[in-house]
Amino acid sequence: MKLLSCICLTAVLYTQACANNPTTANTQRGPVKDAVVAAPAARPDSFAIGKVIDTVQCAADAGQTYAAYIPSTGNKKALPVIYFFDPHASGSLPLNKYKALADKYGFLLIGSNNSKNGNDWQVTEAIWQILFDDTRKRFKIDQQRIYTAGFSGGAKVAGFEALNHPEIKGVIANGAGLPDGAAAGNYAFSFTAITGEGDMNMTELVTVSKEFDKTNTRHRFMLFNGKHEWAPEKTMDVAFAGFQFDAMRNKLLPVNAAFINSYVATSKKTVEAYTKENNLLKAVAECVLAGNMVGGLSADASWFSSKATALTNQEAYKKQQQEQQQLLVTEQNIKAQYAQQFNQGDVEYWKKEIADLQTKAKATTAQGAMYQRLLAYLSLAFYSFSNQLVGNHRDVGAEYYVNLYKMADPTNSEAWYFSAILHARLNDMPAVEADLLKAVECGFNDKARLHSQNDFVDRGIDWGKIEKGMR
Repeated sequence: MKLLSCICLTAVLYTQACANNPTTANTQRGPVKDAVVAAPAARPDSFAIGKVIDTVQCAADAGQTYAAYIPSTGNKKALPVIYFFDPHASGSLPLNKYKALADKYGFLLIGSNNSKNGNDWQVTEAIWQILFDDTRKRFKIDQQRIYTAGFSGGAKVAGFEALNHPEIKGVIANGAGLPDGAAAGNYAFSFTAITGEGDMNMTELVTVSKEFDKTNTRHRFMLFNGKHEWAPEKTMDVAFAGFQFDAMRNKLLPVNAAFINSYVATSKKTVEAYTKENNLLKAVAECVLAGNMVGGLSADASWFSSKATALTNQEAYKKQQQEQQQLLVTEQNIKAQYAQQFNQGDVEYWKKEIADLQTKAKATTAQGAMYQRLLAYLSLAFYSFSNQLVGNHRDVGAEYYVNLYKMADPTNSEAWYFSAILHARLNDMPAVEADLLKAVECGFNDKARLHSQNDFVDRGIDWGKIEKGMR
């Protein structure tokens, strides 16, 4: 049975769940000149300190809101700011996750509640303009220390705004790289790439980082033990520290010797621990990261450089590097096999393959991480097929891929949301409520989307019961 006779696999997967739709605005790809944007006087708005404020309404557009977090030290003086972009327009999610880092480093955090996957670049830019203008009027912001950060499609937004606005001095790209069509170049902002070892976009970020190696842009690359998700606090701590080191190099902060020495000591211990474990790839990666962080600030940068050279000359390192490259080749070959299977309608093949991947992905090895990435790849593929088929009311084909989606990624709320739509079209309302409850359990919290879904309108759904568990 061929379910996708009129769907091009390449086109479907190109329209990734982590990508914005770059249809209307031009991405600036060359170096930009430094500039300082004069900020209007901040209004005397009264905001809680040390507490995530979920919704601040923009004065110029009542339909646009953002979350805000003022560190425990308050906002009596101008603070560095990080603007966060979540792919699902959940501005408070990263703020709640990283508010302790805001307190540690004295950062103001802002999270857009409007920027999300599916917006084109014209909409994205309009959101930024209103967001940036409103926050500059309401908060005391250090105009020389403006940064952006994002996850998945939000990472591309963070990069897009930095490419087009020279006032942005640094980008944290978590789980995705630069906007589609933008290349690594000599930029005025620093670029920090972060990805989980089990993230399907890991290879993209590895490639982006290698491309930045050929430029003068200060850049950093970090891996964490996880999948396609916001990085854990410990990893993001290093990214925040990177902004501090950048500011010291640019003479925007006084050089803090104690802070630098503490980072160097911790990093040296990490290098030695990896070396002792014979994990030379990670030992070298830590040397490269640390050398970048303290370069121009500490003589220890040369220690990390020398250590990396010594490690890369070892036969054990060369063997591990070769094994890593072979794994990446294996991964690409498996993806090619999957591409041939997507159209075949062979449920039993996918049941066996997914179960096998889920078992192998539990291993805490490089192979285990590869199988995690393959599961994430299947999740994205099944999402793409499901989204297109459900949207086109091709329900028979949609049911096939939605069931595979639930099988491959059972904790993804979108899989259960799609399932609820299909059950509604079959008038199976108990199944609809069960699916929606499962979606909420997996993190679904978009009430506006829920109530605007035509398939759910006037169907007698107990909304109180569904929304009770939303976070």
